[in-house]
Amino acid sequence: MASAKDTMLEIIRQQPADSSREEIMRELAFGRMVNRGLRDARNGRTIDNENMKKRIHSWQR
Repeated sequence: MASAKDTMLEIIRQQPADSSREEIMRELAFGRMVNRGLRDARNGRTIDNENMKKRIHSWQR
């Protein structure tokens, strides 16, 4: 497994040369969110769509 630093460097390398700091930071944050989601899925920390629909519906009351 790649280190956090290696993962960040790879994301930065993939960005166009004229990327702004904000664009790079957004991509780094997105990469972190994706990795967190994948880790949650591997560890069974997910819910099915029907359960999520019920939760969203309860927020709208």
